[in-house]
Amino acid sequence: MANTNHTEFWLRGPVPAIAPLLQPVAHALLQSEQEVDQLMAEFPDSLLWERPGGVASPGFHLQHLAGVLDRLFTYARGHALNEAQLADLATEGEPAEGQSTVAQLLNRFNIQIDKALEELASISEESLTSPRTVGRGKLPSTVGGLLFHAAEHTQRHTGQLLVTARILNPRRQPME
Repeated sequence: MANTNHTEFWLRGPVPAIAPLLQPVAHALLQSEQEVDQLMAEFPDSLLWERPGGVASPGFHLQHLAGVLDRLFTYARGHALNEAQLADLATEGEPAEGQSTVAQLLNRFNIQIDKALEELASISEESLTSPRTVGRGKLPSTVGGLLFHAAEHTQRHTGQLLVTARILNPRRQPME
């Protein structure tokens, strides 16, 4: 997503079709998408799986960003993870079929952001307090809790990715 608008998404007004209480989720996801796309657009594939100082690789973060959104939105719908999602989780951090280049991983992340925004548009504010469970342990949460965690978790890994990518590729101009 090439975007020259430097105003953060939360200051750009409402995202169309998203309920008011879900606007922060949409804004956080769109902000992460923009920042990740801008930084990683010219990131070399040769550095994708490097782990400077033992931290997670940029490849891991890109896989995890897409995977965690898929998993958290699945829980928010009240479903358990399927076999494909569990297999995907087990391989995060390693190149996988269709997930071994920057372009492939950015595409996967952007598709997942689009799916999340589409799903957000179908969620009513009244459902946000509906109980949900997470994982095999059936830990308690709510639809709103899962969606807000999806947003903050995406932001957390975006920040980690941005720092790691800059360490690995210091010639890249800083974002404004």
